[in-house]
Amino acid sequence: MSTSTPARTAALFISDLHLQESHPRTAEAFFRFLDEQAAQSRQLYLLGDIFEYWAGDDDLDTPFHARVIAALRSLSEAGVELFWMAGNRDFLVGSGFAEAAGLRLLDEPYVASIGGQRIALVHGDAECTLDTKYMEFRAMVRDRKWQEQFLAMPLAQRKAIIAGLREGSREAHTTKSYETMDVTPEAIEAVFAATDAGVLIHGHTHRPALHLHGGKRRYVLPDWESDAQPPRGGWIAVDDHGAITRHGLDGSPVA
Repeated sequence: MSTSTPARTAALFISDLHLQESHPRTAEAFFRFLDEQAAQSRQLYLLGDIFEYWAGDDDLDTPFHARVIAALRSLSEAGVELFWMAGNRDFLVGSGFAEAAGLRLLDEPYVASIGGQRIALVHGDAECTLDTKYMEFRAMVRDRKWQEQFLAMPLAQRKAIIAGLREGSREAHTTKSYETMDVTPEAIEAVFAATDAGVLIHGHTHRPALHLHGGKRRYVLPDWESDAQPPRGGWIAVDDHGAITRHGLDGSPVA
């Protein structure tokens, strides 16, 4: 008589926590997740917009940022591999943050091989190609020269500029349709073609779901917001056998 060993959690995926000091319940949910779920996995992938904004790696010592970094570092030192992909809010995270938190920065698209699955990873904003104004803005702020010039400004000035951009973004969202702010089929197919992956995981749109693209699957991660009612959040897990499951904020499986 043979018995099979239950598959362990090989990797967890989260995005769009938008961590900020003014949303303490969301931050506490994140710290619980690190202690209770991520600590039991071998890898954790953070796929963008983990922070509401990031003004530069010279802001590491802010008490709230330092607490987040310390929690990630503790997880890394416990043996969990950490991977970070830039979002549209925290694309200025750099090598200083990576070293302090004990994680590896990823370019996108990135392909992870887990449990026999070839999984493509993106944040998701680059695939929202109908939002032409945002795509122009994204191209500008992702340019290395623009970033060098911006990071040369005093930290307080950078934070003031970012605050203005965030307010403009909130106003712009009120005039854009969901279709404009969602990924396009053509952009998704391009990711599948470029990566030769059978699975794609991304965030950004705050519209968690499983989409089928022929014989391929696309999983959209939820955003986190424990300071709202009802609370939102969750993650995706992949086990040693390549089985993929979606989980709500309380850890329960999502059908």
